[in-house]
Amino acid sequence: MNGKVRRSSLGLILLSMLVEEPMHAYRMQKLINERGKDKVVNVRQRASVYQTLDRLLRLSLIEIAEKIQTGSHPDRIVYSITDRGRDMAKVWLCEMLTTFGADFPEFPAAVSVLTMLTPGDAQRQFEIRALTIQNELTKLEAEKRAAEELPRLFLLEDAYRTALLEAELTWLQGVIADLGSGSLAWDERWLREVAAKFSTNDKEVLHDNIHITQSSQR
Repeated sequence: MNGKVRRSSLGLILLSMLVEEPMHAYRMQKLINERGKDKVVNVRQRASVYQTLDRLLRLSLIEIAEKIQTGSHPDRIVYSITDRGRDMAKVWLCEMLTTFGADFPEFPAAVSVLTMLTPGDAQRQFEIRALTIQNELTKLEAEKRAAEELPRLFLLEDAYRTALLEAELTWLQGVIADLGSGSLAWDERWLREVAAKFSTNDKEVLHDNIHITQSSQR
């Protein structure tokens, strides 16, 4: 078993479906939508499922079980999971459950260069995001009520998303309030002063480190 095979969220979802029974790509796509898996994996491009299946096939994690002739349409390929695929799916699942900080989402990257905007512009963008999150929370709450008879096990992913969204909304509301009150603010002059101050400190630290290194080598 090659533990260095790069894991894939969509790959794991597809493997989990093939654990149930052999399927063709169209049925997998339908189940992804029916089960709400499109909320947790990126399947915006229609070819994503087919591309991932091709990769799983090359890795010998799945195999072709049969080809179904459909007349005027292209034959449908039915895939089944291999023993290697079952083992790798469990490896990926455990890694994904325990690995922290492996992703680099866009939002923290944008926050790290927030000073490209004025405080007022930043506040407006945060307000737009907060409204979007609030709408998503409302939608999740409606879905929760509609699925209240389902066992909790099958609602854990939505509960997790809800917890994350609620935490982010609380954070956003705090930053928006601080931007609105002026307690969190910046302008070009202040940014230049901060840049100059910390640039000087960096140079001093670098000089001290060089001095210590040279002294230790004597």
